Amino acid sequence: MAALIPILRPFFTETQAPISARTSDHPRTLSRRDALSLSSASLLLFTLSPTDPAFAFGISGPKEWLKDQKKKSSRFLLAPIDASRESLRSVYLSLSTRESDYTDKDLESLQNLLRSSARDCVPKERSSLVDFQSKTGVEVCTFKLVLKNAASLLDDKDPVILEAENILHDLVRSFGSLIVLTNGIDMNLPSDRKKIADAVMEAISYLDKFEKSVKDCLEI
Repeated sequence: MAALIPILRPFFTETQAPISARTSDHPRTLSRRDALSLSSASLLLFTLSPTDPAFAFGISGPKEWLKDQKKKSSRFLLAPIDASRESLRSVYLSLSTRESDYTDKDLESLQNLLRSSARDCVPKERSSLVDFQSKTGVEVCTFKLVLKNAASLLDDKDPVILEAENILHDLVRSFGSLIVLTNGIDMNLPSDRKKIADAVMEAISYLDKFEKSVKDCLEI
């Protein structure tokens, strides 16, 4: 995969990278498990309600305190969005700078990276295990989990949430269309590469809009 999709920059800085990442020469992408683990430190904070017993007495302005803590921890919650955007940018860079000698293996690697970037939000592209989890009522779409946590202090019918949900719908649709578009293409044809590159840029645009909508929910 690394030959086809060069990573623009590592997802961990040199001072933040775990030992295994610092000693490896292979680029890393943020998997769904990594994304959820990254935000787990703030998960309790994002899901706590001002009516919880812990905030029922003894603390002045619990909702405002929670808002402040959510803002401080926002980078963890936004990490999956940033990781997907970086992966898509690396795809676009590869398609823009390499003009020939693509193989079937390259196409397979491209499709796998796009599925990973979609964060299990495209039902038809989920693994059998993730699909089974979704059918048991478990939310598996990382972007939906991000929005749910960011909006936990807002009313369900708040216009900010409704707008974010609409953008999320468009984002998932764009990922689905992008993955379908890669089926049966010839990556050595400039016209086919341009179709994919344009669709990638559209997905990046929706990711940017979704990130902004999440920040609006967090009021940052």
